[in-house]
Amino acid sequence: MDALDLLLTRESALKLDAPAPSEADLDKMFQSAVRAPDHGRLRPWRFVVIEGDKRARLGDLMADAMRNRDPNVSEDMLVRERAKPLRAPTIVVAAARVQKGHRIPECEQIASAAAATQNIMLAAHALGYGAMWKTGEPAYDPTVKTALGLNADDEIMGFLYLGTNTGTGAPASRPAPRPAARDQVTVWAG
Repeated sequence: MDALDLLLTRESALKLDAPAPSEADLDKMFQSAVRAPDHGRLRPWRFVVIEGDKRARLGDLMADAMRNRDPNVSEDMLVRERAKPLRAPTIVVAAARVQKGHRIPECEQIASAAAATQNIMLAAHALGYGAMWKTGEPAYDPTVKTALGLNADDEIMGFLYLGTNTGTGAPASRPAPRPAARDQVTVWAG
């Protein structure tokens, strides 16, 4: 796939199923991730792969964290939270390990991790997989972070759901239209 075609055709998947990315394909995605711009060579990126029955364990973790944040949460909400990790056969948790007080500003370290995360999304598309980038409360919950082997003060960029895109067909399953690119651009007049 031509690089420009890759950029112009990437969309978030709406429904994912097996087959999941192979280990070799995941390695290619991670190799593309570490090509992200990285001021100061801090390598702030961290990635956690969750597959198989570990997805249900992640769902339990997310539901427990939800209950801890809101002891009055409904059982229906907990059931929905538990089901989220089952949306795709593979999840990659992309995070930033920010070095606070470093001469490289924190925003640049986070931007590097976000660029690495986008590179995974692009590599998934180039390899023929669908991907969704999700966050939500679990991304900001220190108990979720530490249970995933991250530091409580790491920043989760997103939960990347990866698999085969099966969400096509009905209008409700089509990606939202993109804005006209030039509507987002201003030429500085000096």
